[in-house]
Amino acid sequence: MATTLNEGDKAPAFKAKDENGKSISLKDFAGKKLILYFYPQDDTPTCTQEACNFRDNFSLLTKQGYVVLGVSPDSPESHKKFIAKFKLPFSLLADEDMKVINAYGVWGPKQLYGRHYEGIHRTTFVIDEKGNIEKIVRRVLSKKATEQVLKP
Repeated sequence: MATTLNEGDKAPAFKAKDENGKSISLKDFAGKKLILYFYPQDDTPTCTQEACNFRDNFSLLTKQGYVVLGVSPDSPESHKKFIAKFKLPFSLLADEDMKVINAYGVWGPKQLYGRHYEGIHRTTFVIDEKGNIEKIVRRVLSKKATEQVLKP
């Protein structure tokens, strides 16, 4: 099932460890615009395209006041390798217990090549300086992730 959150809702509070084992929470981004993007797995083709799109547009995003944070159920070690391999300039949350994924409602039934399974629905949330959801990109185009976030 896709998220039941809507634009204008208060973003669910979260706390998880980043690739270095440092605890990160939504409160850390008060007063900043946060791009919180959920993706299924490190170092897979579509997830890599999405991460690299944010990487390639990172200076444009930071100039506009955005902080980028990726979330997947991968381990901190996996995130560390993914960041190093693709020189990602932002942190990735290791949501191994899926608390953040479930809080944002991005886990549910999926279908690929006729196979049904449970997984992450690739979704991007733009959270404003006050912690409200400003925008939700539900149909992420990995090669145009930044463009989708920035377009009104």
